[in-house]
Amino acid sequence: MSGAGSPTIEVDGTGLTIVIVAGQWHDVISDGLIAGASRVLEASGASYSLVRVPGSFELPVVCKAALENGADAVVALGVIIRGGTPHFEYVSAAATDGLTRVALDTGKPVGFGLLTLDDEQQGLDRAGLPGSKEDKGEEAATAALETARVLAGLRG
Repeated sequence: MSGAGSPTIEVDGTGLTIVIVAGQWHDVISDGLIAGASRVLEASGASYSLVRVPGSFELPVVCKAALENGADAVVALGVIIRGGTPHFEYVSAAATDGLTRVALDTGKPVGFGLLTLDDEQQGLDRAGLPGSKEDKGEEAATAALETARVLAGLRG
């Protein structure tokens, strides 16, 4: 699993406003990701809200709107499972490139919790559910918080 060697980071989120933007596909996995992100944000003291979007393709535009309307950071959560057509590659690339562009265009953090998977089991292993090996929702929220603090320090 790719989680080996990951740092333990605890961030004070007091005073930060974070929006979790999550796709609705593969609800067991996405609900696990949301739960992990919510736990981290709550424990940090950040103010946060949840916005659901139809799917991963819609993540960038809604994340951008949240950041442009006052959020200090967003946590983008989505699940894309490979099928038998090139659709997987197109949606994965568009969502990933779009989220990168949102972060660069706004100068604000996008916690990346978009799972691109070969099968459902890989998602269950990463969703922070009982028996999961990793919690990518937690990791994405932690990254968003930490990056927001780093940027705030650089801006003085």
